[in-house]
Amino acid sequence: MIIVHGIIPIKANQRDKALSLAREMSDATQTESGCISYEFYVGLRDPNTLILLQEWENMEALAGHLRTEHMKVFLDELPDVLAGQVHTRRYAVQSEPEPADKPQPEPSQPIIH
Repeated sequence: MIIVHGIIPIKANQRDKALSLAREMSDATQTESGCISYEFYVGLRDPNTLILLQEWENMEALAGHLRTEHMKVFLDELPDVLAGQVHTRRYAVQSEPEPADKPQPEPSQPIIH
C-alpha cells in the first residue's frame, strides 16, 4: 500500500474555493481503480490548512491518478488558493503476517495500534 500525506496552506479569502476544489478532487479520485481512500481534512490549529491523506493499492494506481484529467484541473486551479508551499510525503507500507503463536486479544478488548 502507498500512503501520501500532504499539507496545503490556503488563503483565508480563497477558503471556500479551496474547499470546493478539495471536494471535487476527493469525489473524482475515490472512483479510481486502486484508490483505497482519498480525503482532505481541515487543520484544527489553522483552519486555513488542508491535510490530504491518500491510500493506494500500489504505485501503479498512484501513477495513474497523477495522469487523470481531474488532477490536471486541480493542479491548474490550486495556485489561486495557495498561501504557501505544499508539503507532501509518500510512504510504502507493507503488512506482515501475524505469527501463529502470538496470543490474540479478547474480542471485548480494544485493539490499539
